[in-house]
Amino acid sequence: MAQAARGAGGVAVSIRTSYEVEQRSDEWHALRLGTVTASTVGRLLTPTLRVADNDTSRATLMTLAAERATGWSDWTPTTTDMLRGVLDEPLARDLYASTVRAPVTTAGFITYEDPGIRIGYSPDGLVGDDGIIEIKSRRPRTQMSTILAGTTPDDCMAQMQCGLLVTGRAWCDYVSYAGGMPLWVCRVYPEPRWHEAILAAAAAAEETITTLVATYRDAVRGLPVAERIDHFAEIEV
Repeated sequence: MAQAARGAGGVAVSIRTSYEVEQRSDEWHALRLGTVTASTVGRLLTPTLRVADNDTSRATLMTLAAERATGWSDWTPTTTDMLRGVLDEPLARDLYASTVRAPVTTAGFITYEDPGIRIGYSPDGLVGDDGIIEIKSRRPRTQMSTILAGTTPDDCMAQMQCGLLVTGRAWCDYVSYAGGMPLWVCRVYPEPRWHEAILAAAAAAEETITTLVATYRDAVRGLPVAERIDHFAEIEV
């Protein structure tokens, strides 16, 4: 479902589209190819919210350019933390829903598009008509550290603010979960300075990715193409 936001004079300035796909499915992976997402945008920003130009940002842009040029993404090994996160997510969502006593629904993939910009986000949950949740499954020491600090970790802010930008929702609850420990929730609201920085990073990324792909296609014209064999096709979480 697509929803256009309109500015002065009724001119469309952005489009939000929700795709009803299962997260981590082939369709979900295809929608994310070559796209700046909430989980990657933090790598494109500096701590002072400027567009980054460092090894991390350049590697991220090269990965996105390769995805766009080839039409597939490289296989990423699943760590124990990643696997625990997948297994804990529905447990955390159910506990959160029972705690706040509000309907929480799942969504596949949502995009925000402006001319020259496309940003994607996969919500961990939509809360009623106004909120979203970002769930993190934590080791006990990290959960204790978060609870004692009493604030959302800095390294999660880019993802949450990007989620708020993409969805247009009013707030995001950071949900920190660790089995056997209290659920910890902190509410975050949209911040214009973050949204401006994210849009600037996405625009710069699009320009760089477009250039990389065009240069690559010129460089490989006429070269033989190796058969692609997906050695990891049968490995799933």
